[in-house]
Amino acid sequence: MKQKALHTLLAVSMIAAGVFATPQAHASKEKPVIGFSIDDLRVERWTKDRDYFKAAVEAKGATVSVQSADANEQKQIQQIENLISRKVDVIVIVPFNAKTLTTVVAEAKKAGIKVISYDRLILNADVDAYISFDNDKVGQMQAQGVVNAAPKGNYFLLGGAPTDNNAKILREGQMKVLKPLVDKGDIKIVGQQWTNEWLASNAQSIVENALTANKNNIQGIVASNDGTAGGAIAALNGQKLAGKVAVSGQDADLAAIKRIKAGTQTMTVYKPIRTIATDAANLAVQLAKGEAPTFTSKMNNGKKDVDTILLTPTLLTKQNVDLVVKDGFYTQAQVGQ
Repeated sequence: MKQKALHTLLAVSMIAAGVFATPQAHASKEKPVIGFSIDDLRVERWTKDRDYFKAAVEAKGATVSVQSADANEQKQIQQIENLISRKVDVIVIVPFNAKTLTTVVAEAKKAGIKVISYDRLILNADVDAYISFDNDKVGQMQAQGVVNAAPKGNYFLLGGAPTDNNAKILREGQMKVLKPLVDKGDIKIVGQQWTNEWLASNAQSIVENALTANKNNIQGIVASNDGTAGGAIAALNGQKLAGKVAVSGQDADLAAIKRIKAGTQTMTVYKPIRTIATDAANLAVQLAKGEAPTFTSKMNNGKKDVDTILLTPTLLTKQNVDLVVKDGFYTQAQVGQ
């Protein structure tokens, strides 16, 4: 009995001394565990990503643990730390703040966990892969959509969240279309502002102030997603200008599809979420199993050139908006006639 106790004590001492290293192996390679950290599931778009991603991961025999940070960067960091402590194989992250995850990503890598940046590029961190739609192209589509409807006049640029790197990339794409027209004198940018947390209520206040400052003399609003577009259109509606001012968007939110059909929103950019979620699920399982995925390009995040998959978005207007029904993104009953 004493000898058994001695062996137990010796084993405990050796573990404490680090003689027995903690194994880096996580779940079985045949049944990987994937963590999915999403910035805010209160946003309609991300619930679709979650559902498609989960279905695709499970179809490959893996399991997924989903966390929502509710637009709180500290909460997201804590949730990622929790996934690390649970020794998942891969963590897929939609960052709330692209600039604050450097340390926690390093912790994941130290624990032998692969990290994928989803839709938004995590900056200054050692991520293994990035998958998104071509956001520069999205920005160009947004600006072009507004220009097609209002080729001349005063424009207001309604940006996304200042914490979101995608908002900056969208603006760069928008300006590729707008700058030549500004230089030519066809368009005048009378104001621009970022929208904290992409909130429609913030966007509405911003556009109300812009309309007041410009005495309602605005012909185009380049809104960076459908939520901010909705806020802008609410502000326009207050001045009986909804449908008279061109407004862009992005994500093909159901409310935006209805506004496009009603004529109050000019366009949106449709990004087949089933495609990005399924491709991300495949990528995550491949990395978990030690396989070599196929990437389309590389994108520098300030620390490294990250292996990247960029998908192609689609511009939707009143003329082709029913594509979302043909794709099964919505039903005809949801979008209306």
